[in-house]
Amino acid sequence: MNLTEQLKDEMKKALVAKDKVRLGTIRLALAAIKQIEVDTRETLNDEQVLAVLTKMVKQRRDSISQYEAAGRNELADAEAAEISVIETFLPAPLSEAEIAALIEATIAEVGAASIADMGKVMGALKPKVQGRADLGAIGQQIRAKLQ
Repeated sequence: MNLTEQLKDEMKKALVAKDKVRLGTIRLALAAIKQIEVDTRETLNDEQVLAVLTKMVKQRRDSISQYEAAGRNELADAEAAEISVIETFLPAPLSEAEIAALIEATIAEVGAASIADMGKVMGALKPKVQGRADLGAIGQQIRAKLQ
């Protein structure tokens, strides 16, 4: 079962269970996936769906920080609830040791020697960590190693 089918199946379960937060969040995810499929005129694979879900989590984390700065804790809590639902469909996050090992292996794999090779390293590493780690933090770690 691919990830889109899994989302649809979980949507049906949430509908039966009358879980409004889960149902609404899954519907938002499916709508975002469908929008990209319509725009590109192709069916998304699991890797592309993971990218959409990861982007949704990032957007919600940004919203949480803005809501908390504005003192709107009820809205921040609603966003946090949506993040927890979306994260159930993402693979388990990588530990710091696993990330460091992947970075070292990828640097050796592409033969990166300087900061000019950072794009090659990120390009090779992105599919391995998609949805499992923050690419911004990984980019900083790669930059530190290549300098």
